[in-house]
Amino acid sequence: MWRSAGGVGDEVGLLEGLATTRAIRRFRPDPVSDEDLAAILFAATRAPSGSNRQPARFLVLRDGPVASEAKALLGGAFRSSWARMSQGEYASLSPEAASGRRARTGAAMQAFVDGFESIPVVVLACFVRHRSPTPTEGASIYPACQNLLLAARARGLGGVMTMWHAEVEAELRALLGVPDEVGLAATIPLGQPEGGHGPVRRRPLGEVVYEDRWDSPARWAVDPPGTRFTGG
Repeated sequence: MWRSAGGVGDEVGLLEGLATTRAIRRFRPDPVSDEDLAAILFAATRAPSGSNRQPARFLVLRDGPVASEAKALLGGAFRSSWARMSQGEYASLSPEAASGRRARTGAAMQAFVDGFESIPVVVLACFVRHRSPTPTEGASIYPACQNLLLAARARGLGGVMTMWHAEVEAELRALLGVPDEVGLAATIPLGQPEGGHGPVRRRPLGEVVYEDRWDSPARWAVDPPGTRFTGG
């Protein structure tokens, strides 16, 4: 189960995978094998869920005629969403305003939405509702999404969890036959990364871990040597 189509095993340790699974938005056109997809989705279904109801369902879009139509619909929504966001809260990533790392981030986002239809695999993470929508219903699907991304990392693949399907959700449901009682929780593009994985940057432990009282430092919460940080 855990050998990739190319014969490379799952050689990424659990803690290393947790520390190096970054959002991947630039993909090579190489197809993803059935074996890799099966292994990744197997891992996704091992995630915990409330009362062990196992509501997660995964709709995989590759290159079939309906999938191509759905990816085109999603591509339009992603471009529209990014155009709006890049003129608003993410205006600092625009080519006119950014330089260095921020400029590269903005360029990667633009390339991501412009080439959405060519992404080899798009997974729609869904869940079967057993009651009316609640603010916490994602708790039974998002652990599965993280498992999916970690398993993709272990297989040398990459992906990113997005919510930009919301703009075309009604059309997407009609096209794909998604029942009303099924929630659409996330859209996860997957493929072979252009470039590599690497350590993610986060805030230092000392800023986010407290002991006994809020804002009381946990003296033992020390980051491993060589950790790189972000102020995001």
